[in-house]
Amino acid sequence: MSERSEILTDSGTPQLWRLLIGISIASFLGCIDFTIVNTAIPAIQRELAASLSSVQWVMTLFVMALCAFMVSAGRLADLYGRRRVLYCGMLTFAAASLGAGLSGSIELLNVWRFVQGAACAVLYTATTAIVADAWPPQQRGRAIGILLAVNGLGLAIGPVAGGLLVGSLGWRWVFLLNVPLIALSFAFCLGTVRESRAQQGSRLDIPGLLLLVIGVAGLLLAISQGSQWGWLSAKTGLMAALALAALGLLLPVERRAHSPLVPLVLLRRPAFLRVCLMSALLAFFYCAAFFLMPIYLENTRHYQGTMLGLLLLPTTAVMAALSPWVGRWVDKSGPRAALLLGFIALAGSAALQSRFSVDSPLPLLLGAFALMGLGWGCILGPLVLATLNSVSKSQSGGALGITWTLHNLGGAVGLAVATLVYPSYGYTPVMLLLLALSLFGGLLAAWRSH
Repeated sequence: MSERSEILTDSGTPQLWRLLIGISIASFLGCIDFTIVNTAIPAIQRELAASLSSVQWVMTLFVMALCAFMVSAGRLADLYGRRRVLYCGMLTFAAASLGAGLSGSIELLNVWRFVQGAACAVLYTATTAIVADAWPPQQRGRAIGILLAVNGLGLAIGPVAGGLLVGSLGWRWVFLLNVPLIALSFAFCLGTVRESRAQQGSRLDIPGLLLLVIGVAGLLLAISQGSQWGWLSAKTGLMAALALAALGLLLPVERRAHSPLVPLVLLRRPAFLRVCLMSALLAFFYCAAFFLMPIYLENTRHYQGTMLGLLLLPTTAVMAALSPWVGRWVDKSGPRAALLLGFIALAGSAALQSRFSVDSPLPLLLGAFALMGLGWGCILGPLVLATLNSVSKSQSGGALGITWTLHNLGGAVGLAVATLVYPSYGYTPVMLLLLALSLFGGLLAAWRSH
């Protein structure tokens, strides 16, 4: 069988659009689940009589599983078929959502959230690989741009949708509503997603998988809980040491593996390393900024509720609106110019936000937030295309998994740094740090390989 066994480009545009709708619904659910639970946390804590320390794991375990299984999800799709792995992920996601919605204790809910996060890793990686495989190369950027715009919409409306569901139907429907929606996604995908795989005759690298899960989950746990445990505490140190030991052992294991989970040969490619670093820088920026922006607006400008949400809307609205257009631009000219513009826009946003004061005019705030959306939209989709362009088709799933894993780790580090710096030094130093990192990202985007 060839590297791309069954291609959908002969199926006609209507079928391709039906495929994109089905894939987008699945990916949208994976993204909205990242943010929709935030507004349900107080209701969950009340009904399940949970402590604050136990209810926070509803979010932490989801993110841990998402990061830990990104690479393995992409690798499974390459080995056993993208459609098969996607459908398994969709079924697992539906089952975990049903289990979470029916949970009678916080412990059971946390277990289902971990399973849900692992399933979302499949929804993130397999959906992108299927769209990239199905659409013709000259239209691939547009299709991926639409997919990522839908993802951005999911991230943006998650808190609002969560609040509406909790207020009208109760917190359980934050999870239960996923079941009919994933069924709708499956209905659109049925008959349009043909099987494609990158490799045959290889097996999943189980030792590599275990070490990667322990390493990534442990590192993320140390980063996310360090501020509560104490950065110099024995618990944080032991968790970080365990994670680093597992990741250190992963290198020799992968070198000896017949079919490595993490293809180390990719990490020797400067173009791929630059893409990974730019992805981590983007996540560092938006996780840190998006965490601090509402806190700053509430503490200094005393905006709350609906007004606070409307002020933050330019970021996600601009990102979602621009992504399809950026995809068409990248189809014609490649990702380099879009990436460079994106990091320049992020630098401009950080520079403006570093000058915020109590008397800053409202247009300055909205302009800075819109610039952040411009940068986000110009970077996220082109990064996916740059990842695919830097590797062969047989490595696309694994490459996407590595990129998304480092993306999420970058976001976790950004959030931890913002949490550490802001209480002691304020808003401006964090924004100056983001400005410096954005300029570094611009240099990486402008770099030409010879």
